[in-house]
Amino acid sequence: MAALLLRRLMLQTVKTENNCVTRLGTYALHRTAPALPSPRASVPTPSCPIHTEALGTVADAQDERKKKKKNDSDFSNIGRKIHERVIHVLDEAGNDLGHMHRADVIRLMNERDLRLVKRDSGAQPPQYQLLTGVQIHEERLRLRESEKAHPKPVPTLTKELTFSSNIGRHDLDTKSKQIQQWLEKKYKVQITIKKGKNVEEPENKMEEMCHQILQTVPGIATFSTRPQPVRGGRAVMCVLRPLSKKEEHAYREAHGTPKEDTLNKENRKDRESDVVHP
Repeated sequence: MAALLLRRLMLQTVKTENNCVTRLGTYALHRTAPALPSPRASVPTPSCPIHTEALGTVADAQDERKKKKKNDSDFSNIGRKIHERVIHVLDEAGNDLGHMHRADVIRLMNERDLRLVKRDSGAQPPQYQLLTGVQIHEERLRLRESEKAHPKPVPTLTKELTFSSNIGRHDLDTKSKQIQQWLEKKYKVQITIKKGKNVEEPENKMEEMCHQILQTVPGIATFSTRPQPVRGGRAVMCVLRPLSKKEEHAYREAHGTPKEDTLNKENRKDRESDVVHP
């Protein structure tokens, strides 16, 4: 009985292996044979280039918006591409011509050889002015001179410097020169002096070091934030800022020495200290 069951099991195993081989051969045949066109494959399937083109369209639209925003703020002739149907128009003498259809504006530009410049895009309808080429050139020069006379304020950047109160004299001089270079470039300098490991140093040593650093840049900087304890009293922080032009002028009048002479004297002292005397 056991032999009969074992024989049936072996026959079943052989049959299963033959079916697997047959299926693998059929699969290989289908892989190598050319695929026949399917009736359901007549509808084209979207491919990746379509998505790429869509992304490119979005980027192009963003570039167009940036260019349009830049052109709106620029004082220049817009030509005959008037996007609005009705606009508010001023003539070359500043007289108000009221609301006009863009076709009438273009006809007026052709008749009088004028250019169109946007004055106020936020108005409803937007305000434009008719000008000659000479007037546009003169207005650009006026705006350029105005920008030079009243430049936009540039945000002041801050440099940070941290060191210990038991720093060596040579290292402190090096850091003081670095601070001076930053201040001359109109940077603010935040100085943080940490308490040294020497417990016998005076309590106000860190504050005195801040004042000593300020004395190395006379006529160049002053305290924007005076020395104050930070980190639970384990350090002192101060901020130096460059002097304004008014403060520099007052300093030169008070001391009778121009700023350039002061800097030249300091540089001369540095060069003399580098000379080795026999």
